[in-house]
Amino acid sequence: MTDHVPAVIEAPDSSRGAALTQASATRPVLSRPMTERPQRRAFVKNAILASLSPQDVAAIGELLEPIVLKERMVLQEPKRRLEHIYFIESGLVSLRLVAEGSILETAMIGHQGAVAASLLVGGHLSTHQAVVLFPGTAHRIRVEDLNRVMNERPAIREHLLQYVQALTLHCLQTGLCGVRHDRDKRLASWLCFASDAIGAPVLPVTHDYLSTALGLRRAGVTETLIRFEEQGLIRKMRGVLQIDDRRCLEQRACCCYKLVSGTYGSSQSIISAKEPAS
Repeated sequence: MTDHVPAVIEAPDSSRGAALTQASATRPVLSRPMTERPQRRAFVKNAILASLSPQDVAAIGELLEPIVLKERMVLQEPKRRLEHIYFIESGLVSLRLVAEGSILETAMIGHQGAVAASLLVGGHLSTHQAVVLFPGTAHRIRVEDLNRVMNERPAIREHLLQYVQALTLHCLQTGLCGVRHDRDKRLASWLCFASDAIGAPVLPVTHDYLSTALGLRRAGVTETLIRFEEQGLIRKMRGVLQIDDRRCLEQRACCCYKLVSGTYGSSQSIISAKEPAS
């Protein structure tokens, strides 16, 4: 792995982004001081926050705390009470099941989503571990603060629940994919999912990680990636994979990719369609 993550292209300026920036700049720090903080942004990159109305962004923005996501940082642990929900701005978080020293990655969370958002459908203890795979930044909010603001502004809860439904399908589909689809299809799907999550074609990921996360032999992962490179789909560099032919890579991916990515897209479309005209 590498500490370098390609910058995510920023969205055009909007009143939603301005509202969040103003609220984040004026509110007090909600927890212990941080030794490292991201630079203040003019725009909102997180898709959930960007989909909120300016009024909802203003309501939630004063409760958000910017945080730097470092590689291997653990954001949630299984069977532990969660204190924060993290709206990812950049970087990538691996959502995984852990048992007897082994892991199985069930989903990835990037700028389209939020870590620990599944708390909204009930329960106080997490079932998954969430670990930062690619470093980046996020806005976090205390669970009790989010519950309070959602009670006051139900539209925020609706936006989050749409995302949680898509994430739940992603986790379930990953289990089916692991027993039904071959190595090449699964690797192609993972690369497409990861690229979507960070909004960039360059992925700082190693063969070892892909082998561990997908439960595949490392030699098999290397063999498949060499074949993808020979076909012009990707380029391998030290600690980095670059997708060169996204269209063809999607064609090599299993049906799970289209199903899950379509669900994420549909959830955003439903949210946008419900927004009042400005």
